[in-house]
Amino acid sequence: MSSDVKILEGLVAGERSRILDFMELMKPELTGLSVLTALCGFYLATDGAMDFLLFLWTALGTIMVGGGAGALNQYLERDYDGMMKRTERRPLPSGRISPQTVLVFGVMLALGGIAVLSLAVNLLTGILGSVTILSYLFLYTPLKRVTPYSTLVGGIPGALPPVMGWSAAGRGIDEGAILLFAVLFFWQMPHFLSLAWMYRKDYARAKYKILSVLDEDGSRTGTHCLLHSLALLPASIGLTIAGITGYFYLAVAIFLSLGFILYSLSFARSSGKENGLQQAHLTVSSRKLFFASLVYLPVLMIGMVIDKL
Repeated sequence: MSSDVKILEGLVAGERSRILDFMELMKPELTGLSVLTALCGFYLATDGAMDFLLFLWTALGTIMVGGGAGALNQYLERDYDGMMKRTERRPLPSGRISPQTVLVFGVMLALGGIAVLSLAVNLLTGILGSVTILSYLFLYTPLKRVTPYSTLVGGIPGALPPVMGWSAAGRGIDEGAILLFAVLFFWQMPHFLSLAWMYRKDYARAKYKILSVLDEDGSRTGTHCLLHSLALLPASIGLTIAGITGYFYLAVAIFLSLGFILYSLSFARSSGKENGLQQAHLTVSSRKLFFASLVYLPVLMIGMVIDKL
């Protein structure tokens, strides 16, 4: 009897592990962020009573689009992921799931997400979902091995989810959609570049030609982080100037943006020197900037929601 129980427990554990592998393929952190920003865009664009069914369809479609893009990205980069310590234990490079299975899983999720957004939400949102997937997979992903400016291209699919949420609520590509896109776009640069600096040796091992790999002393990386952080301030307060958000959000946006600028300035000021001590200090500064970015966006979104309550 005890052996049967152990066999059953082993089967359950195996199934649980496989489910977790498929969840990992969907890049839950990035997908979760996409859903958060999309739903925030939906809420901001809604006038009057919330359409909760439409809200749920938007969430489901965004999850499927984001998860499908994440799985297909890992399919395309499976060999390079195996070269990096940060990603070598992912389901594909570790051999836990076959490439063919991931390809089918990713395509089904992506197409299903586009169908949900197009049919259950509206056509514009479905088109935006398609642009997100295509630009992420066929522009940003290959360009990482070609040019250090791939990050700017990658900022496009990363900044589209709140626009998808905005359009899902029945609004077009208007001033509000553009401002939400700008906030996400400018936020992404310090967020990704600080992370890329922390793992620059890993990216170099996989022969990615991103900025942090080619920038030996960190000066260009630091400058990019600072400039985009500075641009984030007018983009974020622009929502209040446009009459979309109120003064509570404005205070939150100013406070967060000024703090973000200070962290970016610290990172930029630490760059430009190649000796070991300064490089260590630069890595510490990049880590602080990265964690500041993790705080910035959800708190800003919460400020938007509270402001509208």
